[in-house]
Amino acid sequence: MSGISSPASPRDRITLSGITATGFHGVFPEERRDGQPFVVDLVLFTDLGPAAATDDLTLTAHYGEVAERVVQAITGEPLNLIEALAGRIADAVLAGFPVLTAVEVTVHKPKAPITVEFGDVAVTIHRERA
Repeated sequence: MSGISSPASPRDRITLSGITATGFHGVFPEERRDGQPFVVDLVLFTDLGPAAATDDLTLTAHYGEVAERVVQAITGEPLNLIEALAGRIADAVLAGFPVLTAVEVTVHKPKAPITVEFGDVAVTIHRERA
């Protein structure tokens, strides 16, 4: 233990990026039939003071388990919009990890059916625990 106390800080965060899985989301039949990669970045907001002071995994979000929840959401029931997928992921992460006060979810759809050359399309949402 460091002996340093830390007031609850909404600025403490854990970042996970590049969580990738194949999903079948989209409004076009070929998207639902063939699937495509979805890439998710997360920012998890929590007070990291207790975990930092005690080195106790139970006082923070186990980011391996968080990543597994994200993959379950991506590979779950197809949705039309990546906005809805981002909402599903935010709900699942906040429900599964009570230590979190908020989450920011970015869903990338790098193979979106866009007829012009593009680098990426993504949506980002921020949700806080009620």
